Amino acid sequence: MIGLSHRQTEILNLARTTGRVMVDDLVRRFEVSAQTIRKDLNDLVDHRSLTRIHGGAIIASGVENLAYEARRFVAADEKRAIGIAAAAQIPNGSSLFINVGTTTEEVASALTAHEDLLVITNNLNVAMMLYRHPRIEVIVAGGTVRRSDGAVIGSTAIGLIGQFKVDYAIIGASAIDAEGALLDFDYREVQAAQAIMANARSVMLVADSTKLRRTAAVRIAHISQVQTFVTDAPLPPGLQAICQSKGVLVIEALPGRVEEADELNPEPTAL
Repeated sequence: MIGLSHRQTEILNLARTTGRVMVDDLVRRFEVSAQTIRKDLNDLVDHRSLTRIHGGAIIASGVENLAYEARRFVAADEKRAIGIAAAAQIPNGSSLFINVGTTTEEVASALTAHEDLLVITNNLNVAMMLYRHPRIEVIVAGGTVRRSDGAVIGSTAIGLIGQFKVDYAIIGASAIDAEGALLDFDYREVQAAQAIMANARSVMLVADSTKLRRTAAVRIAHISQVQTFVTDAPLPPGLQAICQSKGVLVIEALPGRVEEADELNPEPTAL
């Protein structure tokens, strides 16, 4: 890339591989000052190659999503906290859709102590997490499996989704813009998400705050179409105002609070 130093190019390649880079790690890796690394990151932000996050940066892309393994490392603690907080909103005996995404997978992971759930999913990773639990029935949508992340997409999956009317839909988004549009990269995945939303009585969006600093090309829906939004940080004033005016319940799930809860309650309690 024109205008980048050798170190900046290495930083960018590292970010593409791992999903994010952190200042402290880069200081140790390159044996330079934190100020130097911050300047490198700012230069990469100026090139629109990275987006800054607290303590580091992630890949900035409005056309193609990060690889699945890389996405798992981005805001991992925040996603876990979101998953636990979202699962706490789901009562035993519920039926729900869980769609594609690393954050929705954290919700599935946090649901394993629940009882008498019916879960319909187009996410093979979610199915693998839940099918062993005897009090959770899992139905997997059929269709083409996307090799990159185990998503089941296409008309067959959408057809199965349309056969159900469930209590809750758990959905993610690759990006959320300032006007409240929920965005993604793959129109086929978006079609499945739209079908999931249309066939649920209550829609819960789960997305960490890095999604507010990204963009994507395909519109899923508007945030006013969800009933609950679980995230990890206070929303920008404009988006907060939209949620408030449309009656969207916003839940802030902070990683520190989850760690404290784990210490006080080492065994999860079913709702």
